[in-house]
This record gives sequence, structure tokens and C-alpha cells, in this order.
Amino acid sequence: EVLLRMHSVGICGSDVHYWQHGRIGDFVVKDPMVLGHEASGTVIKVGSGVTHLKPGDRVAIEPGVPREMDEFCKTGRYNLSPTIFFCATPPDDGNLCRYYKHSASYCYKLPDNVTFEEGALIEPLSVGIHACKRAGVTLGSKVFVSGSGPIGLVNVLVAKMMGAAAVVITDLSAARLQKAKEVGADFTIQVKDETPQEVASKVETLLGCMPEITVECTGVQACIQAGIYATRSGGTLVLVGLGPEMVTVPIVNAAVREVDIRGIFRYCNTWPVAIALLASKRINVKPLVTHRFPLEKALEAFETTKRGEGVKVMLKCDPTDQNP
Repeated sequence: EVLLRMHSVGICGSDVHYWQHGRIGDFVVKDPMVLGHEASGTVIKVGSGVTHLKPGDRVAIEPGVPREMDEFCKTGRYNLSPTIFFCATPPDDGNLCRYYKHSASYCYKLPDNVTFEEGALIEPLSVGIHACKRAGVTLGSKVFVSGSGPIGLVNVLVAKMMGAAAVVITDLSAARLQKAKEVGADFTIQVKDETPQEVASKVETLLGCMPEITVECTGVQACIQAGIYATRSGGTLVLVGLGPEMVTVPIVNAAVREVDIRGIFRYCNTWPVAIALLASKRINVKPLVTHRFPLEKALEAFETTKRGEGVKVMLKCDPTDQNP
């Protein structure tokens, strides 16, 4: 294990959801819990068995740590391990604090040219990497991303990075769609009161064809429906956004057109990839951060996220650090 002085922690929709509702699905907050799972910091102490890190190293923290070497770990899909520790998922505490202890194997050294803030953004970026890999994005893919929140935006970044020829993105908010344009979306659709079929038809018109891949980042029933209608026969729909447990969808439409529907749960094996992309400047996550608060103003930061202002709200936990 290593002891870290925390530096940057991003606020996620799930953090806000636990704060407001006290549960997400089967994960119920029963005792006081520290939030935060998008984080970076500086190593101040290492355990006796730790060789790859030393005090002073700047690291990005992967929040999910398997507790046992089960079948999922053996096959490299440790995110599916049922006993996994995960920051800020009840009953496990997160890392929105000044000092934090974490498994050394899940702390990754940041190169000098990758900032603490970029290090904290590896967590949401990882969702995009995992989703686009599961979707099979490749050279020349046409991609439809549903929802232009932080996760929709990282999927745009990663899809373009992986060779997508065109990406279309939808959202209710014009400001969020403008941000999507900034990070590389080719087309945007501001959804008002269109039916799912109408949204699908707009996607096809803009792309000039139906997309082989749809990445659904809202969890909203109508959006999942639009995702099925929009995806080309033989294509893939990846469900990233989580909404109600039961959703009504045109499953026969998907079945007879051989549209593969895949889920994702967090990510695995993405930190080294993300660090390589950030260090080589192949991907730019900096535009995602729109608000910054010191740890003392955490409540204000959470309120800002709850109101849906900006994109990614970042908390600074280290009062000695003068950097922006």
C-alpha cells in the first residue's frame, strides 16, 4: 500500500447521486461515507513491499481494486469481480480528502508532462476507452454518441482517437453540444420533443448512413430506444448510462437486425493506455474541466455539479499547491 497526499479530485454524477439519494441500485449508503473516485496525488509513504513507487512520485489512482484473485481477475476482467473494492461505492470510502491510503498496484506514476488534473481525468476517460473498445470502434467507424455530459464527451474523444471517421452526438443542452464540438464531434443534434425514431432518422441524415456503433450515455428510456433504431443492422449498441432498472425497448427490432447490445461496468486495464495517450499529447482532456474549487468549498462544488453547470468540476485537496 501507499499513503498519498491528495491533489485533484473530480466530482462524478454518481457522487452527487449518493449524496442526494443515498443509493444507486443495490449499493446503499448505510454509514457515513467519503465520496470521490476520480483522483490524483503525491506519494508520501510506501509499504515495505512496494518497489515501483517512492515518496514524491505523482500518481493517478485507479479506484477499483480486486480483493481476491478470482476467475474474473484471472481472465483480465477484474472489474467484474464481485468482491472488488471501489472508492465511494458503499461501504468503501472514496478519496475526496487530504490524505488517502491505496493499493500500490492501482497507483500509476504520472510522467512530468501530465498534470495532476489530467491524472484525475483518467477515471472518466477510462469509461470512454472501455466503452469504445467494447463497441469495436475502428478505422473509419461511424459513431452515434447519445448524451453530451462528461461521459459522452470522453467517448467522442476516444472514438475519434481510435479512428472514427464521423461522430454525431445528441443532448438537450446547446451548451453541452458546443463543448462536444470543441472536443471533436462532427455533428450535433439538440433533441427537443422528437420521437426516438425521428432522432434515429436525424442521425442517419447527418452521417449519410446509419452508424455501425452507438454509445448510449444517458440511461434514459427514449434514448436507449433511439439507440436501437439508429444503429445499422449488424452493428453494436453499448449501454454506458444507467437509468431505471426496467426499461421498455424495441428488442425485436434489435434482434432481427442483429444489433448487438453490450453493457459496460466501469473499466479495466485502461490506466496505462490513458497515461500513454496523455503523455504523447494524442488526446486532450483539459477542455473538460470547467470549474475548480478548494476542498473547503466542496459543498459549493457539489451544488454546481448538481445544477448541471459546466462539464467537470474539480476539487483541489492540497492547500500548499499554488498551481491552477
